[in-house]
Amino acid sequence: MDSQRGFTLIELVMVIVILGILAATAIPKFLDLSSEARVASVKGVAGALGSGSAINYATRSANSAKGSAVANCTGVSATLQDGLPTGWAITAAAIANGAAATCTLSDDQTPANTATFTGLGIS
Repeated sequence: MDSQRGFTLIELVMVIVILGILAATAIPKFLDLSSEARVASVKGVAGALGSGSAINYATRSANSAKGSAVANCTGVSATLQDGLPTGWAITAAAIANGAAATCTLSDDQTPANTATFTGLGIS
């Protein structure tokens, strides 16, 4: 009895064709997820800046020796522990002492990818 085991050439070709079809449908979905991830990341950093600004305002209001003075939207980046991450830009806009302003954050790689946050001015 001669029983050989293994795959035929036709079976192997069919597996390669099926993998090719799966890859062709998965790549566009992956690329779409990348753009969605960029949008989510700019919104996340903007949220961190808004929270940092609010915490800084409360801290500096309670004790003027603590926190950072903020008179411009770009100054809000100092409220983050390590500052603004590389690859992000905040549009400059003046913020009066005790006032709130809507500030804009953008991704340097995709300038159209923007999000807004509230900056609170304090001296």
